[in-house]
Amino acid sequence: MLVLAGCASGPHTPADSAADLDANNVTRLDAALAGDWRSAENRARDIHRHPRETLSFFGVRPEHTVIEITPGSGAWYAEILAPYLRDNGRYIAAVVDPAVVAEGRGRDYQSGQRSGLQARFDAAPAQFDRARMVAYDPAAPRLGPSNSADVVLTFRNVHNWRGSGQAEGMFKAFYDVLRPGGVLGVVEHRAKADVPADDRSGYVGTAQVIALAQAAGFRVDGSSEVNANPKDTRDHPNGVWMLPPSNRHEPQDAAKYTAIGESDRMTLRFVKP
Repeated sequence: MLVLAGCASGPHTPADSAADLDANNVTRLDAALAGDWRSAENRARDIHRHPRETLSFFGVRPEHTVIEITPGSGAWYAEILAPYLRDNGRYIAAVVDPAVVAEGRGRDYQSGQRSGLQARFDAAPAQFDRARMVAYDPAAPRLGPSNSADVVLTFRNVHNWRGSGQAEGMFKAFYDVLRPGGVLGVVEHRAKADVPADDRSGYVGTAQVIALAQAAGFRVDGSSEVNANPKDTRDHPNGVWMLPPSNRHEPQDAAKYTAIGESDRMTLRFVKP
């Protein structure tokens, strides 16, 4: 396994706030989306996760150094980003270092996530041979050398960090690793209003995410409704995990939650001045 202590700071063009991709870059992104290396399970979720529109909104270009935070063993966005960035950019997966997690279920989980992601990389070297990992300590996160990345992306993680008291530190780490002009892209389950840090629903208030980013030094650069879902009432007894893809509900409720689809999500773009 190749685990970097940091990420290279090559001469890539910083992500800009216009975020629109030119036709050539869109063609490359579409090719990555259509790749036969993507699992059927992951492809089936395109209708809910809108990867083409989301990555275009964040302005991810093929020459960028992109850090994805905790992509998970399913490698959902990694299957798109690593091939898209392979020739001219760099894809880096930031994973929790199992060694800093207390022994038990937590460490076992993080070890499984890391090994599962590495296995996915190893299974398709033509697409993932240049993908890299950086292991970090959530209590004192460092994602690479300062000012070395063009884009940091996080998908549905903020609620976990708020619950563990790590959100402020994570956003500061994003700010540190990004170059001036670099983009932080955040997708998160969207609550109707602010929620307590120990809320168990999985949803977070939009204003709360913005406040975390601004406190770290970012400025708001845009928001999109591409991942909105008006069918999601956000009042499920066991939170967002009752919806697809987790589907933690009674079997007789399957039709109800399938009809709703995945959660209502905010999509926010921030820039490091």
